[in-house]
Amino acid sequence: MKPRNDEAVSPVIGVLLMVTITIILAAVLATFVFGMVGQINKNKIVAATVQQPMSDKITVTYQGGQDAQSFQYAKVAVDNDAGVTVDKYNNITVTTVGGAANGNILGSMVGSTVTATGTFAEKNHVVVVGYFSDSTEQVIVDTYV
Repeated sequence: MKPRNDEAVSPVIGVLLMVTITIILAAVLATFVFGMVGQINKNKIVAATVQQPMSDKITVTYQGGQDAQSFQYAKVAVDNDAGVTVDKYNNITVTTVGGAANGNILGSMVGSTVTATGTFAEKNHVVVVGYFSDSTEQVIVDTYV
């Protein structure tokens, strides 16, 4: 009887097992990563501009954008070096034009403006937060003027 040579079977099975395990791990990892991507919220594309035409005025104007149909309004906050925030209770007067409800609320019509009038420092932090019809909110502008 001739002896059987089984030496080549073990390395082939080992390589097949390693390839199989690698493929399974890659599939599990891909499922996890692509499953997380579906939960990330899409950023809205709308714009507003901030200008300081005079030393005592800061104007924010809504410019519209790709997601303008879902834009409802924006809140505008201006903080100067003294920590004053634009609202009805500080020494800053806020006037609104073009579809805005009141005070520091920027309306949804393109061209709507909020103008803050008061004594401002050299660098004033302006933040505009937009609110959308799908109940999301997003910072539209975060700048210094």
